[in-house]
Formats: sequence, C-alpha cells, structure tokens
Amino acid sequence: MKYIMKKLISFVCTGMLMSTLFAQNKLPQLGKDNISKVIAAMTLEEKARLVVGIGGDTWKNPASGEKTVLVPGAAGCTYQIPRLGITPAVLPDGPAGLRINSNREGDAKKYYCTAFPTATALASTWNTSLVEEVGKAMGNEVHEYGADVLLSPAINLQRNPLCGRNFEYYSEDPLLIGKLAAAMINGIQSNGVGTSLKHFVANNIETNRKSVNEVISQRALRELYLRGFEIAVKESQPWTIMSSYNRLNGLYTSQNYDLITTVLRKEWGFKGMVMTDWDGGDDAVAQMKAGNDLIMPGNHQVKELLAAVKNKTIDEKTLDENVARILDFITSTPHFKQYVFSNAPDLKAHAQVAAKAAGEAMILLKNDNKTLPFAKIKKVALFGKNSYSAFITGGTGSGEVNFEKSISIAEAFQNAGYVVTPGLQKTYQQFIDTVITNSKRRNKKFAVDFHAEMPITEDLIKADVKNNDIAIITIARNAGEGSDRKITDFGLSETEKDLIKQVSKIYHEAGKKVVVALNIGGVIATADWRDDVDAIVLAWQTGMEGANALVKILKGEVNPSGKLAQSFPMVYTDVPSADNFPGEPAGNIVNAYYNEGIYVGYRYYETFHKPTAYEFGYGLSYTPFQYSGIKLSSPIFSDKITITVTVKNTGKVAGKETVQLYIAAPKTEIEKPVQELKGFAKSKLLQPSESEQLTFTLDAKLLASYWSGMSAWVADKGQYEVLIGASSKDIRQKASFEVRETIVVEKTNPVLYQNRLLKELSISDK
Repeated sequence: MKYIMKKLISFVCTGMLMSTLFAQNKLPQLGKDNISKVIAAMTLEEKARLVVGIGGDTWKNPASGEKTVLVPGAAGCTYQIPRLGITPAVLPDGPAGLRINSNREGDAKKYYCTAFPTATALASTWNTSLVEEVGKAMGNEVHEYGADVLLSPAINLQRNPLCGRNFEYYSEDPLLIGKLAAAMINGIQSNGVGTSLKHFVANNIETNRKSVNEVISQRALRELYLRGFEIAVKESQPWTIMSSYNRLNGLYTSQNYDLITTVLRKEWGFKGMVMTDWDGGDDAVAQMKAGNDLIMPGNHQVKELLAAVKNKTIDEKTLDENVARILDFITSTPHFKQYVFSNAPDLKAHAQVAAKAAGEAMILLKNDNKTLPFAKIKKVALFGKNSYSAFITGGTGSGEVNFEKSISIAEAFQNAGYVVTPGLQKTYQQFIDTVITNSKRRNKKFAVDFHAEMPITEDLIKADVKNNDIAIITIARNAGEGSDRKITDFGLSETEKDLIKQVSKIYHEAGKKVVVALNIGGVIATADWRDDVDAIVLAWQTGMEGANALVKILKGEVNPSGKLAQSFPMVYTDVPSADNFPGEPAGNIVNAYYNEGIYVGYRYYETFHKPTAYEFGYGLSYTPFQYSGIKLSSPIFSDKITITVTVKNTGKVAGKETVQLYIAAPKTEIEKPVQELKGFAKSKLLQPSESEQLTFTLDAKLLASYWSGMSAWVADKGQYEVLIGASSKDIRQKASFEVRETIVVEKTNPVLYQNRLLKELSISDK
C-alpha cells in the first residue's frame, strides 16, 4: 500500500512539474519570439522595473533578495526577467578605458584595465584610424571582462577651458568631435559590445550640473552643440545614447521630447536606446514620454510609473515603446548571446596601442634653436613635484581607470638610460611623502596633483647646474567630474612662475637649455611665461604610457605630430564665454547664458581678430612640411566638390603632418565666422623628401549654416574660399569655387528655441 501511495505521489508531483515546465515553455522568450509577444507577456511591474535600471555592480532579485555581482566595479546594469529570457546588460564607465574594480573579494588575481590617453589627448592626434584602433582595444577589454556597453565616448563641446570635465571631451570644433567620436564608436563596437554616446546635450558645465538651465540659441545648438552628436550618430550608430544632467532652454534633456524624439530619432534616424545619466532628471513620466527609455539608476520611479499608468497620466503603450527599444538593445549584448568571456584581455598589446596613441597625441608648442630633440644629453635636472610623482594619466571621476601602474617622468628618464639629479629627486620625494601623509583627501593618489607646487631656492637650483646637461620643468594640472576649475587654476601660481623664471635664468647663464612639459588635462595660460624657456611639450594626460612617450619625444625617438584641438588664449578674459561662466547668479547658478552664440574657440578668435597664445590646429614637428598643388574638381559646386593637395616632408627626419581644410563662406544673408573647419587628414609617416597627395570631399551640408527663421540648413550662393593650412592661422594653399544658387540643404523641425532672452555676440558689435 505504501509503495502504491509513493508511486501515486511521485506521479502527481511529476505531473505538476511537467505541467509547470510546459507552462514555462509556453511563455514567449526574448530572441525566440517577437518582441511584441514578449512585451505582451510582461506584467506592468516588470515593464516598470525594466525601464528603471540598477546602480552599481550588484543585481538584487526583488522576490528572493538574492544578490548577484555581474562585473565588480561596473556603474550599473539593466533589470533581468529570467522567465522571459530577458538577461541583464552590464554598463561600466570608461571614456579613457574600461573602469571596473581591479580587486575582487576572495580572489588574489588582479583585473587591471588599460588607461588610454584622454579624449582631449586623442583629439590632438587628428588621426581617425588611430582613434579607431584605440577603440578596438578598449572594446576588447569590455568584451573579455564580461561587460556589455562602455559608457563612452563623451563628446561635449569644449566651450570654456574651466569646465572640470574637459579632459573627457575632444575639442572646441564639432566636425573634429563628430569624426573622432564616430571612429571611437566604430572601434569599440567592432568587438560586439556597445557604446553610450554622451552627454546629450550641452553638458559643458559641472557646477550645479544637475539643475543648471543652459540657454542656447537654436542656431548655436544646431551648428555647435548638436553637430558633433549628429555626425557621430549618422556615421557610427552607437547602441545607446546618454542624456545629460542639465536643463536645456528650460527642460531637462532627459525630459525633452523635441531633443530625444524629434531631433535624435526622427531627424537623425537614431535606432538605439536612450538612457539617463546617473540620477538625471526629476520626472520619470516625462522621461518616458520624451523617449528616454532607461532611467539610471532608480527605485522610487517604479512606483511612480505604476501609479501613473493607473491614474492615466501615462499610457501603457508609451511604456511599451520604451521597453521595446530596451529589449531590442538587450538582444545585441554579449550577456544575451551567452558569450563566455576570458577575464584575460591582452593587456600587453593594449599597452602598446596606448603608447602609440600617447606619442602621437603630444604637441610640440615651442622649440627655439633646435632645443629638441636631445643632442648629447646624458644628465637631466627635473624640477616640479609632478616630475617625481606618478604621471597624471587622466582626470578624476567616472573617467578614471584602474590600471596597474603609471611611472613618473623621472622613472621614464632613468629607464631610458639618463641620469636624474639625485639631490633634487631626494628633496622632491620628501615633499611628496609629506603631502601624501598629511592629505585629507579620500583618495590620496590625487593628493600631489591638487597640492600647490613646492617652492624652491636659488641655491638648490645652482647646486647641480654644472653637473647637468638640461633642465626639465613639469607643470601639472588635474580636474574632474562634479566641479569646475577655478580661474586661478587656469594661470600658473606665483610659485610655478618663479620656478620657471629662476631655473631658466640660472641654466641660461650656464649656457644650458630649459624645457617645460605640461602634464595637463585642459587649456592653461602660457603667454606670460613661455618666453623664459627654450621648448614646451604639451604632454596632456596621455594615459599609463604617457611618461615613457614624453621621454621618447624629447630624445627624438618619436617625432611629435600632435596639433591643438582647442585654442590657447592669451589670457582667460579673452575667452568669449569668460564673462558668463559657469552662470548666474554667482554662488548658486540657475541659468547659463550662451551669449557668445556661434563664436566659440577659433570661430571667435579668428573672426574678432583676437590674438591667441597658440591657435587652433597648431603644433610643431622636428621636420618641416611643404604644401603644394591644390586642385578642385570643379570651379562650380554642384552636388559635391573634391579638393586635393600635396604635402611633402622637406626635412631630414621622418614625420607626420595634419592638413586642415577651412572654408570661408559668403556672408550674403546671415553673419558667419570668418572661417570654419570642414575637413582634415593626417599623412602617413613621410620619409625625408617623400610626399603624399591628400583628398577632401565637401558636400552641401558642410557648406551650410543653420537659418533659424527657416529651421533649415542653407548654403548661400556666392564665392567660397578653400583654405588649406597647418593651423587656423597658418594657411598654405588657397582656391575658390562658386555656388550659383542658394541651396536649402535640409529642412528640420522648428524646435529647441531658447526660453530666455539672449544677447548674442555679433560682428556688428565690433
């Protein structure tokens, strides 16, 4: 009897289990069934949870409370629904390389990533192929460490040099930004992982960044702040886009339907998912209606959305549209495809890519009397605290990378076989140790970077001048997410200027030269001290291989080929946005008025004849280049026009040259900058006497300006001058062509007008 009962119970239980499994198998599964079927099978709460992501690296099951760490140190992930086959997507930070934890609980292995040059440094290469190569290496680390989307690149316009996050951004020019960003995205996504192009749009201010209202004219928005995003979206189709923290003309960007749906999706054809920046915006319902699919991260928004559907504040169909885009995105991720990651990317190979990029990013700003490269230099005197502390690889915040090691400039010299003055090294090391010991910073690795320079005595400088061949002075700056730089940080301190002046005086009296290395993340003052020294190398924040790359340039192993992607003004007050940055009222800004309009960077300096310390596109080499033979495919513009020019290395060492194409457009209807960048190309490594023909193609959109009254891109009729140069000022070749009839290139929607009065800068004010 007991046996019969056991068999009966077993039969019943088996039947129940089979029934459950059958029911489970009947459920639609993401990837196997149509997305609409999967959505139809979701509960309202599941939909609300899917559009509200999870912060940090741990997913917690709301039913069981069970926790799962997906990739330690990731910034967040999406919600998973196993019963419908919906897997999570892991979202780590990473504008300069993957940002995850190198240490893991109960695991002795180290999970390091590569710290690549920052975006500002990469932009200085003007080399889309190289940037794509960096992207491929970055994306491989994302893939092999088990993540799905790198929250990168960041491409906000460098409107003002005091923006604390400029190191993460590329340039002051939207064309250069868009082309480089597209290259980076294509490189990263070639690995089968995604990117999140950010911060959409106008995250140019870190002060009060989560609430500041940025008042920008429609034309300035279209031509400058949106243009880089437009190019990147159309040329690379990033998997996701991240909306910014700020308000734009009154509305949070994540809650702005015209920005996210009208412009991004309908006009530009973006097919991917839009997510908020972390804790961005203040209204979940408005975000869903705007087309911002994923709120990162969240909790209370789930209840808000459930209540909104119940009380008809939002239609569930709107939620379904957001869910559909998230599910479509998830089906592309490595997690969904069950990729078995190695946790072992080729870091040695990636370090070589980082070193190559660092060498090409550095810019030779000054080189009097062939001070560089070194000749018969064996002993070097290193001045400045950051000559001896670790080279600053990048800024602080979400752009940081947990890499294995960044050596100091002193170590790089020693590794290259140079003798570094031991007395100076000992003095500076004692200072550095004291700064670190006494620092109250939470993260002491930045203590030296943000500390004032060490005062130095004349006696200490004189002590070893006879025993050294040259003096190298390092000037360093760091900044980061969450706050902007101070005006005092733009200029050198009196201690720094005194250091440069004293070292230069004493070494010059001894018949020896002085070089300044700038280990910085953004534009600083140079005009008031540059005449004291013989050479200046802008080393930027060029990642974990930066110190080695700097020494290779100084010794001539690498010929510098970097060029400025931003202008260096004579003084900060020359910056067109200086009077209204970060905004007003002072102390607790509410509004930021972009009164400079379209006149940002070189567009302002060239048009208003304002001198700069170093102009946009500027950069020296150890070899000269000759430009010749400019040719146009036609003197009359039709659909497009092709320009060719030949660049020749006329020196004695191999080198690369970046050739820039500017257009001076006719000003028959609306005012325009005197010239604008419309193309660029970097030569191959040219041997002495070797030449290369470079080709540029211009279409009507590149000739057009945005007419707010028509809500259209329009190319004026008239004569267009082609200016081929080595910088925005150093024009080497000229030609011209005619547009015989005004061309309405593209009509847009009449949206994104400013919500407050602007007094925009105009050439009529001159």
